[in-house]
Amino acid sequence: MDVAACAVGRLGALGDPWVGFAPTLDDGYALVVGGSAEGSRTLTADPDDLLSLAIVYFEDELDEPPEELAATHADIGSLVRHVAELEPDEDRRRLLNEAVDAVDDGLAADTVVGRLSQCLGGGEDAAARIRRRAAEAFAV
Repeated sequence: MDVAACAVGRLGALGDPWVGFAPTLDDGYALVVGGSAEGSRTLTADPDDLLSLAIVYFEDELDEPPEELAATHADIGSLVRHVAELEPDEDRRRLLNEAVDAVDDGLAADTVVGRLSQCLGGGEDAAARIRRRAAEAFAV
């Protein structure tokens, strides 16, 4: 991977690897799981993966990421902005833009999580989704 990944947290149940994201050459983002004995793995990330990563960033459900790779508030703002810009549904795009504003304005974490959660599809908990996707990254 040419661009360094941004980590949002550690997944203790999987041997303490970290999970995060990295930009891809096609102007998208990949979900990245690194720091494990098996090395780093990437998966194509869909919008709900990216929103889940943003939610996990603001929640305390995962352990702290490695300091040298830790995503910043600006990184998360860019990630959510990317999802909003590509959203074809007008109502969901409006909700995503409200979430972008909440991130950019530095609103309280619970407010940001609430706005991001309104945009998350499928009804799956964000941390559970990230754990499931991380496990998929190492499934052969």
